[in-house]
Amino acid sequence: MTSAEFVEVQSAIGRLRECVESLRTAEGDSLWIRRLLNDVDRLELDGEDAVLHVASRLRAPVAAPGSAVEVAVVPDDPYDRVLWQGADDEGIGGYQRQHY
Repeated sequence: MTSAEFVEVQSAIGRLRECVESLRTAEGDSLWIRRLLNDVDRLELDGEDAVLHVASRLRAPVAAPGSAVEVAVVPDDPYDRVLWQGADDEGIGGYQRQHY
């Protein structure tokens, strides 16, 4: 997608917001109007995310021809439970914590 296309999408979302705001003025602040405004907010956020995604892809380093790409091998073997002893699961608390 070109930058002109992104600008066009953002402009269309802006026009959509204006239309929904006009509906809000005419019809009042009803549930369905709030849902539409929420959808427009989501479209704006997704559009911004798309711009950032494309920009990051354009800035991503490209490997030189013939250069080796480092591959990390992750074994399928189960982890040693001792490695997890005393560890906390984020947001849950202790991992199989035993109290004596």
